[in-house]
Amino acid sequence: MEREMSCSPSNVAGSVAKLASLALPFLLFLVLSSVIPSTEAYDALDPNGNITIKWDVIQWTPDGYVAVVTMFNFQQYRHIQAPGWTLGWMWQKKEVIWSMVGAQTTEQGDCSRFKGGNLPHCCKKDPTVVDLLPGTPYNMQIANCCKGGVINSWVQDPANSASSFQISVGSSGTTNKTVRVPKNFTLKAPGPGYTCGIAKIVKPTKFVTQDGRRTTQAQMTWNVTCTYSQFLAQKTPTCCVSLSSFYNDTIVNCPTCTCGCQNNATQPGSCVEADSPYLASAVNGPGRYSNTPLVQCTTHMCPIRVHWHVKLNYKDYWRVKIAITNFNYRMNYTQWNLVIQHPNFDNITTSFSYNYKSLTPYGGINDTAMLWGVKYYNDFLMEAGPYGNVQSEILFRKDPSTFTFHQGWAFPRRIYFNGDNCVMPSPDSYPWLPNASSQLKSTLLIFLFAALTWLLINV
Repeated sequence: MEREMSCSPSNVAGSVAKLASLALPFLLFLVLSSVIPSTEAYDALDPNGNITIKWDVIQWTPDGYVAVVTMFNFQQYRHIQAPGWTLGWMWQKKEVIWSMVGAQTTEQGDCSRFKGGNLPHCCKKDPTVVDLLPGTPYNMQIANCCKGGVINSWVQDPANSASSFQISVGSSGTTNKTVRVPKNFTLKAPGPGYTCGIAKIVKPTKFVTQDGRRTTQAQMTWNVTCTYSQFLAQKTPTCCVSLSSFYNDTIVNCPTCTCGCQNNATQPGSCVEADSPYLASAVNGPGRYSNTPLVQCTTHMCPIRVHWHVKLNYKDYWRVKIAITNFNYRMNYTQWNLVIQHPNFDNITTSFSYNYKSLTPYGGINDTAMLWGVKYYNDFLMEAGPYGNVQSEILFRKDPSTFTFHQGWAFPRRIYFNGDNCVMPSPDSYPWLPNASSQLKSTLLIFLFAALTWLLINV
């Protein structure tokens, strides 16, 4: 009798209404989370990655100080590529920049309060500084300067993972107690994406002479930490992933409109066909020197596509081919890199024409690898066209306890290109082993039926 009453129409209607009331807040949360952009700068694969800007006051002057400013890139795989970094801040007093070595400000500003011919290099309250270009005369250089603002990642190229310049500041105070540290630091690399914290005074840096027999130290030191957020860097993704395998004829392309759509009315002319007679004029058009990509027209409209192909299966090994294609006609990539997460990277045997380094963001779990090109061979990814791609193959040793081709295990969990997370296809579209699709459908139906039955009984 009780079972009959629990299944009566009134009770079922009440259960449905109760379920709807419980689900409404959750659905509202999902909608809001998809509409409100996140600015979280935490990167799970590089949790401690940041750019640290260190100011070392090395000498006091009659009206200020001379400092060496160094930007250290402590990010494992994210680098700053051409046209390079742009650093800005705001003075707290009436400071001016008398001179700079290894860098320059983009504007001098109003220096009318100074008389005579010896004017400051910059009088702006909020100066903007850029690196000098390679080939700068030696009397205008210091160590780690003059690379056009390019800073490589410390895993890929630690010798070039820092950038420095020297600055002479006036009207600022001449002791540790009278100097006010700058505020409101900004770092563009070359566009938005980095958020900088406040300057913190730390222990003065110590310097050891080349012979190692003497140590000196800065008069005063402060640090500024800047972290990266892909959500701040761009509104849309910059790369996507496609998949294929030897055991299935299906090629899983990047999801449609991953990075934009061809019929975008708000941004007409954002892509061009590869065989268009107007290709040259479009590439050399008004946006030639901007960072706005001009991509080849595709279904996904992404500047970069990474293709993962499960190529061969041996008795004790299996082989994967990874190809990167550039669809951007206005950008080539020097010092490019990939970060790939897959459980079999703990048994990688050979990377044929990519450099490889293991990353362990989760302690002892070795499932993340960083790959980049071999110098002078494939470390330069050219712009879109017949030469706009690089590729290599990787050989893995099988672990009998974990290896399988079932349920998409052979495909990567996550792929980054130059530090940006690439959009993966939906797992239900992965190439499946023959006769696996019907099994998948029946498994999903059984799961949905069980979940519905549980809700009707327990709600």
